[in-house]
Amino acid sequence: MSRTALRICPLCEATCGLTLTIEGTRVTGARGDREDVFSKGFICPKGASFGAVDSDPDRLRTPLVRRDGELREATWAEAFDAVAAGLRPVVEEHGSDSVGVVLGNPNVHTVAGALYPPVLLAGLRTRSLFTASTVDQMPKHVSSGLLFGDANAIPVPDLDHTSHLLLIGANPLESNGSLCTAPDFPGRLRALKARGGHLTVVDPRRTRTAKLADRHLAIRPGTDALLLAAMVHTLFAEDLADLAHLAPHVQDLDELRVAMGEFTPEAVAEACDLDADVIRTLARELAAAPTAAVYARIGSCTVAHGTLASWLVDVLNILTGNLDRPGGALFPQAATDRTPRPAGPGRGFALGRWHSRVRRLAEAKGELPLSALAEEIDTATGEGEPIRALIVVAANPVLSAPDGNRLDKALGSLDFMVSVDPYLNETSRHADVVLPPPPPSQSPHHDFAFNTLAVRNQVRYTRPAVPLEPGRMAESEILARLVLAATGMHGADPAAVDALVIDQTLGKAVTEPHSPVHGRDPRELAGQLTGESGPERRLDMMLRLGPYGDGFGARPEGLSLARLLAHPHGIDLGPLRPRLPQPLKTRSGKVELLPAPIAADLPRLGEALRERPAELVLVGRRHLRSNNSWMHNVPALTGGSNRCTLHIHPVDAARLGVRDGADVRVKGAGGEVVAPAEVTDAVRPGVVSLPHGWGHDRPGTRLGHASTAPGVNVNQLLDGSLLDPLSGNAVLNGVPVQLAASL
Repeated sequence: MSRTALRICPLCEATCGLTLTIEGTRVTGARGDREDVFSKGFICPKGASFGAVDSDPDRLRTPLVRRDGELREATWAEAFDAVAAGLRPVVEEHGSDSVGVVLGNPNVHTVAGALYPPVLLAGLRTRSLFTASTVDQMPKHVSSGLLFGDANAIPVPDLDHTSHLLLIGANPLESNGSLCTAPDFPGRLRALKARGGHLTVVDPRRTRTAKLADRHLAIRPGTDALLLAAMVHTLFAEDLADLAHLAPHVQDLDELRVAMGEFTPEAVAEACDLDADVIRTLARELAAAPTAAVYARIGSCTVAHGTLASWLVDVLNILTGNLDRPGGALFPQAATDRTPRPAGPGRGFALGRWHSRVRRLAEAKGELPLSALAEEIDTATGEGEPIRALIVVAANPVLSAPDGNRLDKALGSLDFMVSVDPYLNETSRHADVVLPPPPPSQSPHHDFAFNTLAVRNQVRYTRPAVPLEPGRMAESEILARLVLAATGMHGADPAAVDALVIDQTLGKAVTEPHSPVHGRDPRELAGQLTGESGPERRLDMMLRLGPYGDGFGARPEGLSLARLLAHPHGIDLGPLRPRLPQPLKTRSGKVELLPAPIAADLPRLGEALRERPAELVLVGRRHLRSNNSWMHNVPALTGGSNRCTLHIHPVDAARLGVRDGADVRVKGAGGEVVAPAEVTDAVRPGVVSLPHGWGHDRPGTRLGHASTAPGVNVNQLLDGSLLDPLSGNAVLNGVPVQLAASL
């Protein structure tokens, strides 16, 4: 007999509500949940393929432990015994920093991935943390930290109410949005145009999003910061800057005016390959629009001036009075955010509190650059111990980090490695222990991270749609036991991890004057928590302490887990609203418009005005039916346009003797790959494009379908030396390459 169950899709940032059809314990269909308060029935090909993703026969079902050089099936008890035996001697002999932790993108798509890694890091006390952020959005975290004092205070465009959107280096018709959680992003852009709004897209490729735009500017890759700086210059030069309601909350305006002096439209025009009058027009339109927002994403982050570009996006929103106002860019307020503190000066945001051993690369937001992982393992020189053991949670850095070949070899030299992963992939194949989480249908879902980036305030939670299969272990228990094994408490009750977090959180909350539970007994509060598991009790606690919460009875109409469970399609919390100055945590209590690290990096941007552009540069691209390296093992999500081909303009193809469909050799500083050419005028001359997440051709994996059409690893063209200095983010776009027709 079939039944239906609700589930929030975990396959991209759009977080759409799904209605699953289930036969026994198998998901046989997925459609959009029309009653979902946020997505209202929207679904993309990834969500429609939920069942195929969930039931992939290559998903691991039992732990693997390396014995006599081979990974073999083991019991959960044997696996965690091996983890404790492998990690603790390394910590005790070489110190906490000799154990590295790598966190991948899928962590932000699961309840357990959000709740337990912070506990693991606190218990290990290692500074050797590497995440997907430094091959993606770290520049935005750093710019937000410097501007607003909080690296996670990221304004998002008010898509549903703006009349003018300037979109830079983003392709939401393929990505479904990024750092801007918006189900049916394509429909929202079409609605913008239908109500008479204006969409401008700046991108070196004529993407599906660019085709929808009123204006598409095919900028030279890597020059977004110069374009934005020239727009800021124009606002000042033409007296168009108007902070409006923001004026009391902003400092350093005059200093910024001076700092932008050299970045005239004429000065940047050649570097950007855009007409100076067009640049002025962009600035004038932005200033004249009734409401407007500038939104930029990965194409502007993963470049040499990624932090400066991210900073200038918010500077433009501020100078036009569009930050923190409806129709502009606003700060979302998630239901599980901490109780909002009163406005006022905070601790601010610091960079470079410690450095990597080998290249002395600065930490940002507590992380070291993923590009440095291989050298931190395989290079003995430098202060302190190299990384000797690695904990990898939902990450595949052999494909996602620069120079995967070097990292591949480095992983093989570790004393010990444990990987939490449903697949034996290019990275987890090196592990001594692989701990496989269950498929998504057997796990609960709440979007802790993405609700802080959502274009509408709402809250949703879905329990597992299918009971946990016998022999499997819940991801929350896997990670709780990993915390215990890694921190010297192997064998303790995993429920103790959740109990510890609850005790610490409530113990702190009752001491905070602005908390709804100030002065109360934390044990009494803990006794009120509901839920079927430790993660549910923690979610209940966060909801009740949060900005919409019931405050453990202080606000009876407020949120709790019980109330959320009574609304299976979610609870709408309303449109984004102005929040300044409350989100600001800078030392001044104001938006610090020209932070010292930014000012110190501007001369480097000035030098870019005089750099001669490379003859041919590489950019990446997204596919609608995949998310990084996740889904290439699902037949329904490969083929068609989701192929690993090299896009090349007809002019360049003719000049280099490259034929459509023929193999072409691409060479970069980190190595070379061979991929079939796809000759198309969708890329501008001088630019070639390869998608990321491919390269499933290494031995020892269990990715049956992906290995039949493996593609090539675009990051192998990089050697890891090119970084944005402020954030440590890898430079993945605008990278010089050489091409030759393959013999």
